[in-house]
Amino acid sequence: MAMDPPFLETYKTLLDKATEGAHGHKEVVIIEECELPLIDLGRLNLGKLEKEKCKSDIARESQEWGFFQVVNHGISREILEKMMSEQVKVYRQPFNNKSKELFNFSSGTYRWGTPTATCREQLAWSEAFHIPMNDIPFSNGFSSLSSTMEQFATTVADLAQKLAAILAEKLGFKSNFFQENCLSSTCYLRMNRYPPCPIPSDVFGLMPHTDSDFLTILYQDEVGGLQLVKDGKWFAVKPNPEALIVNIGDLFQAWSNDVYKSVQHRVVTNPRVERFSTAYFFCPSYDTEIQSCYEPSVYKKFSFRMYRQQVQDDVKKLGRKVGLPRFLV
Repeated sequence: MAMDPPFLETYKTLLDKATEGAHGHKEVVIIEECELPLIDLGRLNLGKLEKEKCKSDIARESQEWGFFQVVNHGISREILEKMMSEQVKVYRQPFNNKSKELFNFSSGTYRWGTPTATCREQLAWSEAFHIPMNDIPFSNGFSSLSSTMEQFATTVADLAQKLAAILAEKLGFKSNFFQENCLSSTCYLRMNRYPPCPIPSDVFGLMPHTDSDFLTILYQDEVGGLQLVKDGKWFAVKPNPEALIVNIGDLFQAWSNDVYKSVQHRVVTNPRVERFSTAYFFCPSYDTEIQSCYEPSVYKKFSFRMYRQQVQDDVKKLGRKVGLPRFLV
């Protein structure tokens, strides 16, 4: 039984249309590879001077790159490797099983492709389980996956709280905002798989976007494919098996009044090998109000619910997310 979603069959019209009009004119852009700034969080346990320097590095990279990677992050190698192997096991299930809500998750947890796509640039050649933390642990035949996800999410949640507190402190706020509003019940875990793609130059694994959260923490395999914008150019991120990748989301950019940057990123497809990653999205409750912590404020005050609704409306109408520009004062 087939394991991959039926991309070619489902999106045949879209892809045929793209091929007819292309005639080999697609511009080939050479993407430079970059190593993300690397921060050793072990420095937070050293003397006061080293600790403060580490915090400043975290804030600086969040302003300049919007992305950085961390080592000595407190999540054991064992948990990370187990998370990856359990994830691979789930994705080895036949496609029909995955799409049948096999895992007792809330409906809509398993996603693949892009139902709203009207052109090939909007198509995501990927499949994902997007799981509210409320759904973990879950009871079914996958108890090992459930306990691994719970361990992974609990330790990554602590890391997210620690980083958010440092970023707030560096703006001059000793804030309980994140402890009060970003609870484990309001965050999400997303297991991604990017199957091999026979038309890699035509289709993204994930189209260019920014994240609609405060922070995203990503664990990925060594295949590579993540790219981000820096100084108006796309760069390919070199995988580091020891590190977790952290990026600033839209909500932190708004909260910091544009000090920290939520940066466009995408995933490109690979013709030969599949790629796996797990992302933790550090989100507030829907009713949480996001308000810039400085005056004059760049953005209007909005709730997370309003923001998500606006994103969904734009995707339906335009085929893409507009994001923060919708909320400029």
